[in-house]
Amino acid sequence: MKYFNELQKAMSLLAEHPDTMFIGQAVEYEGTGLYDSLKHLPTTKKMEFPVAEYLQAGVVNGMAIEGMIPVSIFPRWNFLLISTDQIVNHLDKFGLMSRGKCNPKVIIRVAVGSEKPVDPQDQHKGNFAEAFRSMCKTLDIIELFEPEDIVPAYEKALNRTDGKSTMLVEFGDFTKEK
Repeated sequence: MKYFNELQKAMSLLAEHPDTMFIGQAVEYEGTGLYDSLKHLPTTKKMEFPVAEYLQAGVVNGMAIEGMIPVSIFPRWNFLLISTDQIVNHLDKFGLMSRGKCNPKVIIRVAVGSEKPVDPQDQHKGNFAEAFRSMCKTLDIIELFEPEDIVPAYEKALNRTDGKSTMLVEFGDFTKEK
């Protein structure tokens, strides 16, 4: 069981659901380390976005309100920070603000940048899982430390009925180490 292979399996599982759509940078075209885990998926399930994280998160929120299950992909935590307002003040609070009447489901996929073979420096390898846990009341944040954790965590995110969205944190270096 390899970390990268489990990521591919998890993405295939998500792609089988009729309501999922993969959205983000380098989902359809090469450019980040996450692309390789998506390239086997049908292009009809992928929506390439420019480097516009705030816009991406807002579009994803709207898609989820309309009943889709968007898989919002951020190649690095440091990029996801731009979308913090949409995630913390909107996605995380929809159910609370609507008294449970609006519970859109979003799956957020974010990576801690790899340090090997080249260290990208501090602006590309942060892990802000704890900070987001402290800011979010309903968003479930799951760090994927082991290969065997990956598929069950993505299955949980896809099949949950508790009105929560899920953020899954991957580790770039593990795709070559584990």
